[in-house]
Amino acid sequence: MPGEHDTTTGAKSPMGLTCNIDRRGRKARAFVGVGLLALALASFAFVAITEGGARTGAIIAGVSLVIGGAFCLFEAANAWCAVRAMGFRTKL
Repeated sequence: MPGEHDTTTGAKSPMGLTCNIDRRGRKARAFVGVGLLALALASFAFVAITEGGARTGAIIAGVSLVIGGAFCLFEAANAWCAVRAMGFRTKL
């Protein structure tokens, strides 16, 4: 389909990364990214209703989930997988 990244030709993403995942892989990474961001929102909501040591842990977890979710969405947007770029084969 025109405009789709073809992983067999070594096409480049807008960021200059070599595309190494197909449409299924992009959808899976986007799904995981959105899920992680939803969990981050839940973690920050927990921060709003909690106090003490649990609050600190929830903040750390929330920030970590935002970073992970944003990275998954970056991979999906660029049809690029960091694990595949390191030489490991993934199912998607």
